[in-house]
Amino acid sequence: MLRSLFSGVSGLKNHQTRMDVIGNNISNVNTTGFKSSRVTFSDTLSQTLTGAAAASEGKGGTNPKQIGLGSQVSSVDMLFTDGSVQSTGKNTDLCLSGSGLFVVKNSNGTFYTRNGAFSFDEQGNYVTSDGSYVQGWTALDGTLDTNGTPGNITIPAGKSMEAKATTTVTYVNNLNSAALTIQSITYNNAGTATTVNTPGSSLAVPSTNTPPTYTSATLKMSDGSTQVVTDGYYTVGNSMPISTTFTIYDSLGNAHAVPVLLEKKNGAVNTWKLSLAGSNGNNTITIDEKDGSSTKYTLTASALTFKPSGEFDTGTASIAVAFPANTTTGITNGAAPATLDLDLSALTQYSGSSTINAGADGNAAGTLSKVSVDSSGIITGTYTNGVIQYEAQVAVAQFNNSAGLTKVGGSYYQESNNSGVPNVKTAAKLGVTITPSALEMSNVDIADQFSDMIITQRGFQSNSKIITVSDEILETLINMKR
Repeated sequence: MLRSLFSGVSGLKNHQTRMDVIGNNISNVNTTGFKSSRVTFSDTLSQTLTGAAAASEGKGGTNPKQIGLGSQVSSVDMLFTDGSVQSTGKNTDLCLSGSGLFVVKNSNGTFYTRNGAFSFDEQGNYVTSDGSYVQGWTALDGTLDTNGTPGNITIPAGKSMEAKATTTVTYVNNLNSAALTIQSITYNNAGTATTVNTPGSSLAVPSTNTPPTYTSATLKMSDGSTQVVTDGYYTVGNSMPISTTFTIYDSLGNAHAVPVLLEKKNGAVNTWKLSLAGSNGNNTITIDEKDGSSTKYTLTASALTFKPSGEFDTGTASIAVAFPANTTTGITNGAAPATLDLDLSALTQYSGSSTINAGADGNAAGTLSKVSVDSSGIITGTYTNGVIQYEAQVAVAQFNNSAGLTKVGGSYYQESNNSGVPNVKTAAKLGVTITPSALEMSNVDIADQFSDMIITQRGFQSNSKIITVSDEILETLINMKR
């Protein structure tokens, strides 16, 4: 038999395999997250008629005489390039870009996929279209720990959040070191203007004593300007009080507004005083709430001082919160007493403007209303009480050789002997990006596939001609005997 006949047969088989791969690529041109493949050929064994000879005295060297015995499929390579990002508008869909795969698990084991068409089932499990569980880390009270082994992500619809009492109030931003100070306070006492200008003297507006009685007062400031005030508590030599109000929550989830004043102290360098608005310097106030109950606040505070550099130096403060019966209605709140720690360490004192702001922890009871996913795969929940917190984070696996994974159907891959072991971490740690509300399109290039199809067709035809011509030669040879 002619060797060319077998070479042609191997060429036909190999081009048939290449056509099978092209057909599969084109068939999956719209498969979410599909990775195309390519076929490469190599020559097979060659028959050596004579070997190479080295040069000798009086005669040069000669090359080997070899006849190739056809071709073979060298590899079927999976091309793990990114596909295009297609927006879907569905907030649970995820598109992964970069060298990584989502991790899913079902009764058959652990698999990996680029198909991020995920959703929540009736039990709140984050699942694929066939019900496999998406793997990741579920947060505990809004705190994510991604150091442990990932598991099923479960976020039940209508998940409730318990009320959490406030324990800490944090102050931030700046107090104006060049704040104007009060030089004198003038009020009308029974038709007679009375001026107070002794440093340290204080006056409540409107009057809390009878007599004198007055409803307003005029403050003369250190720059010569004047201000007419109708309420508040003012001290000669101090700055105008800066009002801050923050919301706290009691043990039952009821919200309460706490008014705290800050004023720069007379004669004290870089020193500020804290007080409760409405307490007239006593630092104890009782506020009647809208539900008919009462809340009592008692402030205990040391002086707030700053370094010459403007940074925080010293200062502590706390507020005791109690819920006595309302003296008019007799209604009691019923919440547990609490003590609030005021963290002042983030404050600064620079010339300019006072931008001080305060925020407190704690929250009212709430219900999960919606979830969203960011580019790190963190699933964030928004609750009806206004709290936004972490709920979970999607895990991503990375392999040293992603092209070495084994396809098992359903857009799933399995670890193989040549893929390496999965490195499962967050998207940010692996340097990949997640696009929420989007899916990754197939990376099949139709133009390339059709070009390859033409080349494959011509290769197949050429190899078939080898067989035809070889057959004609054999027929001629056989007919010589006739």
